[in-house]
Amino acid sequence: MVGRINIKVENRMVKVNRLGHIAVRVKDIQRAKSFYISLGMRLVWDDSDWCYLEAGEGKDGLALLGPGYKAAGPHFAFHFTDRQEVFAVHQRLVKEGIKVGPVHDHRDGTSSFYLQDPEGNWLEMLYQPSEGIASNQTR
Repeated sequence: MVGRINIKVENRMVKVNRLGHIAVRVKDIQRAKSFYISLGMRLVWDDSDWCYLEAGEGKDGLALLGPGYKAAGPHFAFHFTDRQEVFAVHQRLVKEGIKVGPVHDHRDGTSSFYLQDPEGNWLEMLYQPSEGIASNQTR
């Protein structure tokens, strides 16, 4: 169970309550992808230098980042189903003087930004549409 992080935004508290995915660096994307699929994970997004898999009904996510992937490094992500909450958290952290990256849209229908916690760990605040992350895979 992940503890809650509370961020007060415009007279309301935005609660981070779902650890949605982790991203790890792999040496061989094909070998890693095959391994996790053999464990029962479902391939959601596949690209030449990274892929995204989900497990179980909760759709817990795992991003595999190949050696050439430069858009992000290893991190963990909190998921939100309200896009405005991601912007609200971003705005609040900026007001508090915390260094955060810009909010950007992804081609899978999500939006996010990255930051580091006080211990230097990278994390992502990610909007995930209620219908889930779009897939580029045929079923």
